[in-house]
Amino acid sequence: MKGQKQQPKLRWAQHQQRWFGKWHVYLGIIAGLIVAITGITGSILVFQQQIDRALNPALFKVSSGVHKMEPDEIMALIKQRYPAIHTSYLYGPEEGQALAPYMIYDYVKEQQYFFDPHTGAFNGQRSYESGFIHTVTEIHRTLLIPAAGRYIVGLSSLVLLILTISGLRLWIPAKWKQLRSVLTVNFKGSFKRQNYDWHNVTGFYSAPVVSLLSLTGFCITFSVLVIPLLFVLSGRSPQGAAQVLGARSVYVKGAATLPLSKVMAISKKAMPGCRIGGIALPADSTGNFRLDLVSKSSLRSGKREMLILDQYSGKILLNSRTDFPNVANAYLSWLVPLHFGTFGGLPTQLLALLAGLMPAVLFVTGFIIWYPRWKKQRHKKPAKAVVTSSIEIMDAAADDDETITLVYRQKIHTAAAAPVVKPSAGNVFRLNVKKGCVYALWFVLTGAVMGALYGAVSGIIVQPAVFTIAFCCTLVVANFAVALLSIIFNLLFLAPFKKGSRGVLRYFSLSLGFLIVFAGVYMLLMNTGMKIF
Repeated sequence: MKGQKQQPKLRWAQHQQRWFGKWHVYLGIIAGLIVAITGITGSILVFQQQIDRALNPALFKVSSGVHKMEPDEIMALIKQRYPAIHTSYLYGPEEGQALAPYMIYDYVKEQQYFFDPHTGAFNGQRSYESGFIHTVTEIHRTLLIPAAGRYIVGLSSLVLLILTISGLRLWIPAKWKQLRSVLTVNFKGSFKRQNYDWHNVTGFYSAPVVSLLSLTGFCITFSVLVIPLLFVLSGRSPQGAAQVLGARSVYVKGAATLPLSKVMAISKKAMPGCRIGGIALPADSTGNFRLDLVSKSSLRSGKREMLILDQYSGKILLNSRTDFPNVANAYLSWLVPLHFGTFGGLPTQLLALLAGLMPAVLFVTGFIIWYPRWKKQRHKKPAKAVVTSSIEIMDAAADDDETITLVYRQKIHTAAAAPVVKPSAGNVFRLNVKKGCVYALWFVLTGAVMGALYGAVSGIIVQPAVFTIAFCCTLVVANFAVALLSIIFNLLFLAPFKKGSRGVLRYFSLSLGFLIVFAGVYMLLMNTGMKIF
């Protein structure tokens, strides 16, 4: 109708048709259900202790009392009263948990025993593989798939990180005046429009926490790769990690295993100010005592430390304070708390719980966006190519009365086209190294902001920001190793036959740019002397 003011149509940036847009769609369809399942189970595990206690009140029943038995006291009492119980690991009540019992794990019989920390009374036992929380944990870690399930989940965590990054890139509007529309949901719009808005809005607001959960999930699963890389980044041999973690006791014929009281005395002297969170007892003649210790820090759950002792001599085989580089100590202390949100107490736990539900929400809303388009394209006849014509791509994210139009015009000129001169390999290398550095700086800044936002609700800002960059650096190094192997293969086996790919050169150049920036920032952060661990 003439004279009536028409609402401006929203034009989205052309980058939504580029490679990262396609990756976002394809990876979301392939791995969306897996990340949804791991996210939901992860949300449950955020409050695993509270849930387990509520489901099994008899096992967690604790009497009132002033004196709480030390680990050596409770172990002596258990050996006296219940000599048939084999102890593989003793888990002690956390500080401030007055209603938490001692838990004994027998890894041979797969049993878990509960004891009152005040009286030593036996509360009961269960198969630790039959509990609800254990089942949820196995789904979260392995999808109940033997062997390969752990790595499927780990790779899906990496996919979720890629989906988050590519989703943020797709979210960026073409013009600043469109910012409000991508930050809110149009409740007056149709179902398709609201679903589209919810997908964008929930993805954007949950990105800081979701990205941290996916990053830490990948690092936990692939710890066998990540820990050696942390040693390398700290200037130490990657074999050093295996040597200190794989230390064994020196067997002496006729020698007796040290009493637990002696082990505790050694640990208190080596690490004053720490409390014992758990003790792993020697499994065989060359096994050792592993003490999982907790000391005070900005972490609400406490800083995690480790001590490994020879079971016969009491010699310290590993002291995490001195034998681990700073970032490895950060891995030990911060990785799991960041993954489950316990580092900042209840506020960050609630954020982790909500963020764990977001992959399922994004999978459903994304599927609702994708499926009609895919179904329409399947039945659509291929359009005839028209030279010098423009191509208009319509975004079907809204109804006819509220269409979001994506206009991407590409002119194809066939007459008297100027000859294309390919840039030299050296120019391609320099240009893409520069691009890689620029992209990496944006990644560093974005990662730091995301980590800071995650911890801001609890007033813990610096540590999550720093560790986000540190853990991302391991991915950058691993990616560069793949890029290096790719360029070597390209040069040795393809280039001599003129089959070399410029794409491999660009990939290597971009990866090198990322490595330069992340390694530089990493070295700066790890050598500032900041007491952030």
